[in-house]
Amino acid sequence: MNQIKTGRFIMELRKSKNLTQKQLAEKLNISDKTVSKWECGKGMPEISLMLPLCEVLEINVNELLSGERISENNYHRKAEENMMNLIKEKQENKRKLIIAIIIALMGVSMLVVSIMIVNYETGLSDFSKIFLIIFGVIMTILGIVISVIIDRETGVFECPECHNCFTPDIKSYIMGAHTPTKRKLKCPECGATKYCKHKLVK
Repeated sequence: MNQIKTGRFIMELRKSKNLTQKQLAEKLNISDKTVSKWECGKGMPEISLMLPLCEVLEINVNELLSGERISENNYHRKAEENMMNLIKEKQENKRKLIIAIIIALMGVSMLVVSIMIVNYETGLSDFSKIFLIIFGVIMTILGIVISVIIDRETGVFECPECHNCFTPDIKSYIMGAHTPTKRKLKCPECGATKYCKHKLVK
């Protein structure tokens, strides 16, 4: 899905109905910042808002996802394209998460190997031992940093209160307590600090 194209489409339809961002937001019980984010191509409407938004703009979900009006002849083709794009996006994000886990594990493994070599290789000089430990620590930190960046930017986190989907900043992501599928984050939309679900598809 092309977020920029969809954003422009939402903006065009809103303007054609003589609605401001605030007026459209009020109809959907969201903030005008969320509408602005869509129109700038920085996010997509979450699933719970797609049907209400389509009703206001007098379009269907397929047209919203495509970012354009669709003739009856092209409707089924576009629906299939949108479905395939969603599946591809989910598969890509799964691959990214697997890569992030592998990189983190490799980084930790380097430290473990370094410690084992230092402990069991009696012929090493003190300098070599210090170098191996520092190398292991650097590789571990590097692996974790890379995996954090990949994981944070893969998919979005959904607020359980307002269902806003967002990408947290690095500090919030690192500091947030987490489970394998959720992370405690502050929603930029409603301000609630909750365990937000990590979704692979935006």
